[in-house]
This record gives sequence, structure tokens and C-alpha cells, in this order.
Amino acid sequence: MFPKNAWYVACTPDEIEGKPLGRQICGEKIVFYRGKEGKVAAVEDFCPHRGAPLSLGFVRDGNLVCGYHGLEMGCEGKAISMPGQRVRGFPCIRSYAVEERYGFIWVWPGDKALADPATIHHLEWAENPEWAYGGGLYHINCDYRLMVDNLMDLTHETYVHASSIGQKEIDEAPVTTKVEGEEVITSRFMENIMAPPFWQAALRGNGLADDVPVDRWQICRFNAPSHVMIEVGVAHAGKGGYHADPAHKASSIVVDFITPETETSHWYFWGMARNFKPQDPALTDTIREGQGKIFGEDREMLELQQQNILRHPERKLLMLNIDAGGVQSRRIIDKWLEREQAQAAAPASAPATAAAPAAAGQVAA
Repeated sequence: MFPKNAWYVACTPDEIEGKPLGRQICGEKIVFYRGKEGKVAAVEDFCPHRGAPLSLGFVRDGNLVCGYHGLEMGCEGKAISMPGQRVRGFPCIRSYAVEERYGFIWVWPGDKALADPATIHHLEWAENPEWAYGGGLYHINCDYRLMVDNLMDLTHETYVHASSIGQKEIDEAPVTTKVEGEEVITSRFMENIMAPPFWQAALRGNGLADDVPVDRWQICRFNAPSHVMIEVGVAHAGKGGYHADPAHKASSIVVDFITPETETSHWYFWGMARNFKPQDPALTDTIREGQGKIFGEDREMLELQQQNILRHPERKLLMLNIDAGGVQSRRIIDKWLEREQAQAAAPASAPATAAAPAAAGQVAA
């Protein structure tokens, strides 16, 4: 139910600072750590000696040392040494393709031979000093596709986030959905409305009046395997809306990297990139705190939704026009799964090639 031949965000650099990190991704138990010269490594979280989790060990001279009996493993999954033992005949464990880029550590949980770092989505905001980013991580007990559904249909904001970003105009504004290649885009534009509390604070943070009518926009972009970038913002009404001069608006990109753990759980790397006052760390902290509360509300709803679905597997969920973004996104995920299954079923002599994700992640604000 999740493509494995794809790049997923596995963790952030601070999570492997000074010690290994064990994390399950797409059903694979993996340990991440910094190997020789500080390069990130990822191997199966299984010691070939007695099956202990290597993530409970430590790193010494760039090698991973098992915390049970001291077996030392290299970055490619080969046993290096063990106190008082010969390890030449020890079986290798699996190693994974891993890359550190854009402030995240990415892993390819599938066939390592197919992993091409060039297919990692380009993130302009992560390299441009005119942008600031702040975010966090939630572990959420639901199918990762439910989170994709949630992010591709923001109608729920009126109800789930009534005290922060929700407002009745979201319900009233028409939503459009289109598919460009393997990218799904849903858009909603609202004109001459009052900003909700979160966006009032953003306007103030950018030195703009928060008590005047604004034009508001939401443009959600899904890219396989499970990444959603959402262009959001408000501009003083009559100044051009989405295309307004930066002097009249507060705009951002909501960053959503959704990494499956199991069939009913995932890791949710959330954040917001903004291109106003990027050198203001206090503003970054304020936005992060507000956004964290908003996503906490989503977590409660999604986990209880998952429990209901598991309780009633015979019930078919309804699909309305507002669900088009999620429906189209799931169709692309299904295409990736079919392609991967076909590759796995192909004769061994047939060369396999990884499907490159559509160019994504770089969106204008």
C-alpha cells in the first residue's frame, strides 16, 4: 500500500546527533547514523549475531557498534569486528540508499540499485536565504493516505481549525482540481474577507494591518510518493491577491512530508516556509507554535477516523466533489504501486529502471 522505490524523509539531522536512530519506514526497520567523515548511513536495524536492534548501540570511529555484545558493523552492512571473535563469515545485513539534503535525511526503502538522488524533489525555499523555515514531527496512527486526503481538501479547516485558520468562506468558495503529469493541484481563492486569527497574526508579523479585508488563497500540490506542498497566504484586498506585491501580503508554503511507517501509522514532518522577515527567529518560533497546534488538531481527528474505518471495514467511504484532490492523488499512488509490482515481476534479465518523480516541491509564493 506504499511505494518503496521512492525517496521519503526519514528524519532530521538533529535526530542522529551523537547517537543512532531506529525508525520503521514503509515496514522496514532501519537504523540511521553518521558514519565516517560525518556521512549519513542507513542499515537494517538487526544485528546478525543475535538479532538485537542496532539502534540501541552507539557509533565509534564511523562504525555502528551493537549495544548487546559489541559487534561492529560497517556502513554497507558488513560485520567489521567483535571482541574475541572472528566475524569474516558473518552474514551482511541490508543497507539503504540515503541522502542528506535541504535540512532533511532522505531514505529509499526499496531496491537500492534504483535509487537516484537526482529525483529528490527540489526545494527552492530550503536553499534561498530569502526564506525561513520552521517545523516539527508528529507520529500519527493512521494510514498515510488519510493524511494526503486531509491536506488535499482543506474544507475541514472550517470545522477542525475553527479557532485558528478556519472560516465559513472556505466552505463557500469553489475549489478546482487539476492533474498535470503526476502532480495533483487543488486551488481555492477567497476575496474581500476578514482574515482568521492565524493569518491576522501573520499580517502583524509582517508589519501589515490585520483588521482590514483581505484576499486569501490555498493551492495544494501533491507529488508522489506522499509529499504535499501548500501555497497559502493573505493580501490586503484589492492589491492583487495571490499576485500582490510582497509589501501587501503575508504568504507561505505549508510543507508536508508524509512517510509511511506501517499500514496504519506514519511519520508526519510538517512545517512552514515563508518569504517575509526571514531573519526574525522569534517570528519563526511563533508561527511554528501556532502551526503545531493546528496539526495537533488534525492528528486527533485522523487517528479516530482510522479507528472507525478499522471498526467498520465493510463500509464504503463517500467521495464528493471536494474529495477530488485526494482521489486523484490516490490514483497516482496506485500507478506507482502497479509500476513497482510490474518491475518486481519482470524477469531478472530485464533491466529495471526507477520512475523519476515529476519535478515538484519548488513552488512560487
